[in-house]
Amino acid sequence: MKKQKMNRDWIATAATLSSALPYLQRYDGAIVVIKLGGHAMGSDEAMEVFARDIVLMQQVGVNPVIVHGGGPMINAMLKRLDIQSEFVDGKRVTDQATVEVVEMVLSGLVNKRIVQAINAQGGNAVGLSGKDANLITCDQTNPDLGFVGTPTEIDPTLLHNLFANDMIPVIAPLGAGRAGETFNINGDTAAGAIASALKADRLLLLTDVSGVKDDSGEVVTELKAGQIRQMTRDGVIAGGMIPKTETALEAIDGGVRAVVILDGRAPNAVLLELFTEHGAGSLIRPD
Repeated sequence: MKKQKMNRDWIATAATLSSALPYLQRYDGAIVVIKLGGHAMGSDEAMEVFARDIVLMQQVGVNPVIVHGGGPMINAMLKRLDIQSEFVDGKRVTDQATVEVVEMVLSGLVNKRIVQAINAQGGNAVGLSGKDANLITCDQTNPDLGFVGTPTEIDPTLLHNLFANDMIPVIAPLGAGRAGETFNINGDTAAGAIASALKADRLLLLTDVSGVKDDSGEVVTELKAGQIRQMTRDGVIAGGMIPKTETALEAIDGGVRAVVILDGRAPNAVLLELFTEHGAGSLIRPD
């Protein structure tokens, strides 16, 4: 009986691989930008699964770009260092001391953890921040918030060079100001700006929710940009989902073919979205 069960499992695995062929062909050579949120990183085991998925993506011809957050890790380090935060309209004021911690945690601890995980699975990941090779130039978002930046110029030259050498960029959302400042950037915003500059085929926003929900609480698997705007006006899209859908709309306006909001805590979420018929999360397309 055990042997028969194993055989059935093997057959199911082979069938899954066979059914993935059209999607493997569809994404051959495609650029896929993936925003990995701090909460979506989860455990070491979850990071290992994510890293293996990224390496598999590249192995079958996709050019993945990882843009990561790290809010929980930043909060933990600020607490350890006894650095108090002020808030304006619910947003953290990033003073000089805070931005130094943000850079230390994002470019150091978090970035290198992701790089190491990908390399351990046989990939060739390179850790960057938006300050490297003038990747992201920023203006200050709001003087009241301190060193928080909005991307104004993206130079993707370095990323194309990395693709050409089979390397996987892992990017911390920091940018350089015009006067040499370091700015912290919202991770979703940075991912959307990079995806637009690359004219990416897909922007995947990995979050801690299953997707965009309708007024009955069900996840909507496919949406047009106009529907997103209407659902926001109607109050169906609210709270923390608003900035994510705004990022999606800005990326689509910037030339990204489609954006997916999906639950990064689900095992193999990226592979399910790209290489299966049913996908995962909410796919947002242009009108």
